[in-house]
Amino acid sequence: MELSQAMPKARVEIAHPALAMVGLMIGSFVGMFSETALNIALPSLMTALNVSQGTIQWLVTGYMLVIGICMPLSSLLTKWFTTKKIVLFALGAFIVGAVISALGTAFPVVLLGRMIQGIGTGLVLPLMFSVALQIFPPHKLGTVMGLAALVIMFAPAIGPTITGLLLAKFSWHFIFWLFVPFLLIAFIFAARNLDNVYQQTHTPVDWISIIESTVGFAGIVIGATFASDKGWLSVPVLAALIIGLVSLYLYAHRQLHLAKPMLNLHVFNTRRFTVGTLLVMLDFGVILASMYLLPMFLQRVMHLPVAMTGIAMLPGGIVNALVSAAAGRAYDNHGAKWLSRIGFVIAIIGVGILLSANANSSLAWVIFGHVVLMIGAPLAMSPAQTYGLNSLSGALSADGSAILNTLQQIVGAVATAIATSLIAFGSSQQAGVAGLTVGTHAGFGFVLILAVLALLVSTQVESINKK
Repeated sequence: MELSQAMPKARVEIAHPALAMVGLMIGSFVGMFSETALNIALPSLMTALNVSQGTIQWLVTGYMLVIGICMPLSSLLTKWFTTKKIVLFALGAFIVGAVISALGTAFPVVLLGRMIQGIGTGLVLPLMFSVALQIFPPHKLGTVMGLAALVIMFAPAIGPTITGLLLAKFSWHFIFWLFVPFLLIAFIFAARNLDNVYQQTHTPVDWISIIESTVGFAGIVIGATFASDKGWLSVPVLAALIIGLVSLYLYAHRQLHLAKPMLNLHVFNTRRFTVGTLLVMLDFGVILASMYLLPMFLQRVMHLPVAMTGIAMLPGGIVNALVSAAAGRAYDNHGAKWLSRIGFVIAIIGVGILLSANANSSLAWVIFGHVVLMIGAPLAMSPAQTYGLNSLSGALSADGSAILNTLQQIVGAVATAIATSLIAFGSSQQAGVAGLTVGTHAGFGFVLILAVLALLVSTQVESINKK
């Protein structure tokens, strides 16, 4: 009894915290799964919808654009609406968007559905982390955040595998139908078990801030997306990027000087949060760029059929899940310092193996490289995320979660766009498989740079004394 009284309690105590998280985790899993599930289907969608590669990429980056716009609003919404209302609205929007895309036969309709789906993910994903920080005691946070990291790491890793197997038997429409039953289960769990975990303070809505953040994130994602077709130095791309960066600067300046900001950017005064956020951003860039490049390499360079491509990516997905779960428990015992450093060293080795592959390499060698990468990246992800977010207290955790997840999505969208541009660059240098090999190698070279930068940043992670 004395021991239980000595243990620190959760910030907000609810009856069934584990059940409360189920709906959030399923919704977030589907949202993250959706980010890469279409990668392997893009060639089929280009043909079915009669659009170019640059246009079809909007089904991925358009989705991520809406996520990036909605995430900064998640913290503000918790100050106006109960947690349950926000989550049910988000899951409902995702279901509606999935049905629209599943029924669509023209590109604009499918894209509209994708962007509505982005509303759901943009609200549910940051709330999964911030709610977990509120309803679980500190000594359980590592394990819980490990499961949350499993969602954001395993879901995009397994997306191409599931999609590849689906496309072997069914049309691309079934990808979107697959989302619906899982989202309905998430909706039921949230409706039955999720309680309100934030106080509704009805902070005034600052519409100028909303416009600045929307224009800022849209400018960066749109500019990066157009770059794959028009080039990074073209006028439309530079204009979009400059408008985006200026808008984000104005947004940040405004948040730092408002009495009641939409997002409290003073969280960056907490060094642990800043370091953890940088690590998560870089790690997510490594994952999403790799998940875009690898299916392209397997299908277009090694000439694997779509179903076999999905199967080839399965071992890495399974390892990702196992390591993500284990990394959370390891954080409870060892902290983030060495887990993050070891993780990024392993990730660098994995990327190096993929860089050495070509059209004549054995499939086993490519799978091995993918598995090594999927050991390293998730080993660093969960500890880095917990290290950063757990440094914030109370209402700041919602701001921190929204900021971290927003930046993560923006980096993911930009990293995917850069990978697309590098593939196009390689193809312009040489014809056929040789050009595609050069392009994917350039893409993995970019991934290697991200991983090395992450390793350097991980040297700033400090040991934390646990009581």
